[in-house]
Amino acid sequence: MAGIYLHIPFCKQACHYCNFHFSTSLHYKPELVAALQEEARLAAEQFPFPTGEAVHTIYFGGGTPSLLTLSELTQLLNAVRGHFNVDPDAEITLEVNPDDISEERLKEWRDAGINRLSIGVQSFFEEELRWMNRAHTAKQAFEQVKKAREYFNNITIDLIYGGPGLSDDQWHQDLEQAKALNIPHLSCYALTVEPQTPLNKMIRTGKVPDVDPDKQSRHFLYLMQWAKENGYEHYEISNFARPGYRSRHNSAYWQGKSYIGLGPSAHSFDGKSRWWNIANNQAYIRSLQEGIIPFEKEELTGVQQLNERIMIALRTADGLDLSNIPSLEKIQLLKAAQRHIDAGHLVAQENNLRLTDEGRLLADGIAADLFFEEIK
Repeated sequence: MAGIYLHIPFCKQACHYCNFHFSTSLHYKPELVAALQEEARLAAEQFPFPTGEAVHTIYFGGGTPSLLTLSELTQLLNAVRGHFNVDPDAEITLEVNPDDISEERLKEWRDAGINRLSIGVQSFFEEELRWMNRAHTAKQAFEQVKKAREYFNNITIDLIYGGPGLSDDQWHQDLEQAKALNIPHLSCYALTVEPQTPLNKMIRTGKVPDVDPDKQSRHFLYLMQWAKENGYEHYEISNFARPGYRSRHNSAYWQGKSYIGLGPSAHSFDGKSRWWNIANNQAYIRSLQEGIIPFEKEELTGVQQLNERIMIALRTADGLDLSNIPSLEKIQLLKAAQRHIDAGHLVAQENNLRLTDEGRLLADGIAADLFFEEIK
């Protein structure tokens, strides 16, 4: 089960919290679309998936992929299908913003072969959207998602909790709005303050309050309880799905499956190595015009592969399968896990180690405690 990710590095405006690679200038969009098609051709030759392994998921991320025209989107889909063995029933996701949604565009996306939408709502409250510098309004968030439900059954929306101005009651209302829209999948993220972002500067200069860890914990605990009561499976730290609506693409990431990332800053992984493209649109385009994928590569040691497996598996509801871990490492792992088991943050049973709800609040720290050190 393989996946293809395409990074579309364009946005109408910069969200204050975002540190992803993007540009607010669309000047080089045609050239970049051409470069993506060339990279698809070269990647299929240089990084082929094992013979017979089909691509089960295609994901347009960004940036804002909904800024692509129908022609550009079709060109990219044709390039992927032309150079890779794409399963006829592949999950094909397009990230979109509410302000880009219209009845005409929904029909275009559906007819082009998109079968899943990931909509960047973030909040249903106007004041939240304003400080985030989102391009859509609260009214658009609700009305355009409702319209999208008429054309797409498989929809996820992004929501952000724990922001400086978001009250407990507003967070509860955000979730109720998602419920009212009958959204089958939610991706919910605690607001993080990344370096070199406008949000970081706004906090440092006192324009907005810093994030409150206690409030973020309250919001997350409420989210988990709300999800259980409303039929959502909490299958990964930030992701909640009704039965049959797990993200197949992201699930493959968490299962350690192979994937190829196309586009500037996109990452790829084959189980033993990781490579990533240059995060510069013009340099990326120039390189592909010369027939060269501009990437750096890292070979993972056995210890790094094991630590990666620990980190991503603990993020999931399925937890870490211990059956394929060598006996000595398993003994060491369970010894390191014991204090977290005693604290009620981990559960060990039947060759499996998984986080409790309270443990999910501390997921990164717990995973780090279980990491193995390289022998020098």
